[in-house]
Amino acid sequence: MKILYGVQGTGNGHTTRARVMAKAFNLRDDVQVDYLFSGREQSRYFDMQVFGQYQTRAGFTFVHHNGAVDIWRTIKAFRPVRFIRDVMSLDLQGYDLVINDFEPISAWAARRQKVPCISISHQDAFRYNIPKQGDNWMNRQVLNYFAPSDVQLGVHWHHFGHAIMPPFIEDEYIPDSGAEHVLVYLPFESLQDIAQLLDPLSEVNFVCFHPDLKENTDQGHIKWRRTSKEGFHQALRVASGVIANGGFELSSECLKLGKKLLLKPLHGQFEQLSNILTLEQLGLCQSMSSLDVEEVETWLELPPAEPIAFPSDPQLLVDWLLAGQWQDTHSICSQLWQQVSFPERLQQRLNAYQAAPSTKMSRTFS
Repeated sequence: MKILYGVQGTGNGHTTRARVMAKAFNLRDDVQVDYLFSGREQSRYFDMQVFGQYQTRAGFTFVHHNGAVDIWRTIKAFRPVRFIRDVMSLDLQGYDLVINDFEPISAWAARRQKVPCISISHQDAFRYNIPKQGDNWMNRQVLNYFAPSDVQLGVHWHHFGHAIMPPFIEDEYIPDSGAEHVLVYLPFESLQDIAQLLDPLSEVNFVCFHPDLKENTDQGHIKWRRTSKEGFHQALRVASGVIANGGFELSSECLKLGKKLLLKPLHGQFEQLSNILTLEQLGLCQSMSSLDVEEVETWLELPPAEPIAFPSDPQLLVDWLLAGQWQDTHSICSQLWQQVSFPERLQQRLNAYQAAPSTKMSRTFS
């Protein structure tokens, strides 16, 4: 089988998920997978070796400013003529399948050329009755038309009774042997605002990664670090907790590693608001609506989190993709959730959540 895998390059979450899938595909000799990324300047991708000779396109990017989505700048940045030209020029002849993670060019090219397209993304989870915040008509239109597909598999921290699968996280839980620092990753906030937040907390060591940093520097109790997959994960594994925005993949890694979370949403971003709502309802994070020193101080006093055993190997999913029975999404989701183990207190909360009549959730995968 020959597959084109389209990945939304805005932020690092989609790319992180694609890396796990790419490693699994690379172990097979019965499939060839090519990769296309859009939504980010080519020079700003990093640690991309696993994807081989990947392609990039401009695509469509939601522009952020001062910790919020800037609708006007987003509209100004969009180049519809180039977008249409990229869709028209992407030749899918010879491909049996397009896998799509919220990437619009490959999705619309597949629709135009009638190539089967399977969407595997966190965004697809919001098609179902799950916790949501900030949902509106525009969000639903984006979900339906931004990157259209024939089959959808959502990815989330719980299935809520729907065709939603768990995240694949490679990192394994290691018991805390004396955490060294708090990890900070707030790519949508300015470096100046982050410094103002952390400077007063001089009794705590922080390691702060940010895409705007050009070099690594140490300033007292704050270590400023350029974005790097290897360096980031080394810092994450020995962190006592994480201060971040409400992105899905980093929160998922923290949940598996047993890292407590303090999250500040990217305002105007429905997905992040909904992620934080879900985690708060499940007792898995604290949140702050703005960068607030007092909120950080309160969070620092909280005990460590309990790890969630999410799967690390997507070979079951790869087998399902290559088998071609793509309409049967429930069977693969059921198999994958059998690999997940929740802490006892969280499992009790999930059971109560599903039993609540107002949620209208089925118990398909319980």
